[in-house]
Amino acid sequence: MIKQFNTALVLAPHTDDGEFGCGGTINRLVEEGCEVYYAAFSSCRQSVPPQFPPDILITEVKAATQVLGIKPENLTIFDYDVRMFSYHRQDILDDMLKLKKQIRPDLVFMPSVNDVHQDHQTITSEGLRAFKGTTIFCYELMWNNNNFNTACFIALEEKHVVAKIEAINTYESQGHRSYSDTDFLKGQARARGVQSGNDFAEAFEVIRLCL
Repeated sequence: MIKQFNTALVLAPHTDDGEFGCGGTINRLVEEGCEVYYAAFSSCRQSVPPQFPPDILITEVKAATQVLGIKPENLTIFDYDVRMFSYHRQDILDDMLKLKKQIRPDLVFMPSVNDVHQDHQTITSEGLRAFKGTTIFCYELMWNNNNFNTACFIALEEKHVVAKIEAINTYESQGHRSYSDTDFLKGQARARGVQSGNDFAEAFEVIRLCL
């Protein structure tokens, strides 16, 4: 069924959220001919460790998305301040509606409806408004999810998991985070694979499925 999607849009509240949530799936979609777009709503300048330049995450997301196969021209980076998205809901919705008009995706990825991060909640709530008539899969960031409804599994080959890990490893400024650990990332993909009868997989909540 995944082969029916021609154009996908990944909504990432912050640079790297998309890679963590659906990096393997992105790589598989690109491999199968889907045109994948990626929109990051903040480069998190306020959260960059002091030993790195303030714009390091812009450099890193460009490298990471290219590792996954996303074309440079398909990457959009907005400049909303981290943890302040809720004050800019209408602007964020307007940006999403522009992306919808320009890209016309038939598949949209966004954070879980059960994600506790305030910026992630804003992206999901406004994303549900912007893409009412589109298939929506919510990706898993288990360190932020109180609950996660594994309604959909997308099977991956090991090469897709390797690409995801390689993309995440380009974020040298975020390497201190426990969920960047290679063993954790591969273990999560393996666990979701076991659940779904595959070697590896990523899990998603299904908000809407338009066939």
